Amino acid sequence: MRPFFILLLLLIFLSCQEEDKLTANAIVDKTIENACNGNCEQAEIEFIFRKVKYKSTRQDGSYILERNFIDSIGAVRDVLTNKGFKRFVNDSVQKLADTTAQKYAEYVNSVHYFAQLPFGLNAPAARKERVGEAKINGAEYYEIQITFNEEGGGTDFEDEFVYWIHKEDFTVDYLAYSYQVNGGGIRFREAYNPRVVKGIRFVNYNNYKPKGKDIPLTELDTYFQKDELELLSKIENENVSVTLLDTE
Repeated sequence: MRPFFILLLLLIFLSCQEEDKLTANAIVDKTIENACNGNCEQAEIEFIFRKVKYKSTRQDGSYILERNFIDSIGAVRDVLTNKGFKRFVNDSVQKLADTTAQKYAEYVNSVHYFAQLPFGLNAPAARKERVGEAKINGAEYYEIQITFNEEGGGTDFEDEFVYWIHKEDFTVDYLAYSYQVNGGGIRFREAYNPRVVKGIRFVNYNNYKPKGKDIPLTELDTYFQKDELELLSKIENENVSVTLLDTE
């Protein structure tokens, strides 16, 4: 029994060492692989968010992010691609001020970004750092902080994110972020209703905010477990459908 016990301790020790060696990049890569199963880069994804239809098409390094809705001016289609943003009303391209186009583009990108997390975490401008570990509701998590370079990071490059990634499952179960627009603020999100469609994992979120704006993002999980965050809204993506695409 003694040799077996020693071998067991050795395996546990080696496992802990291997875990400690995982870098932020390695953790994010494993999380994306787990969520996408290699399908996110070649897929057409559609969903409804707050009664508005969204569609993304990614193929061979190109992307098309769309938002479609009806309002008083007619059928509106916002389209964000590698080449830029365009708004169509009743299939006619609209001339927009640069600031207006930027605002629409950022909103469309934001909805698709959160809907398809963790896929976007390897963006070229993203800087990833393993900043700690945490236990939330009895489960162990890696804490990964993501900030952005000014070049390539968009107008919101000053925003910061923290992702709590499950140590065994490699899923993003919680996230927090700070933003600067409209006076700034911070948010904490709890993932729920995980489901897999054509090999791609999707979740919804409970969206919380703290009472103050000066709380470090890495402390929000503690406030969450103490029930000291206010539930603002639910982020629910409905009727998710996926079509897997071949390379051209």
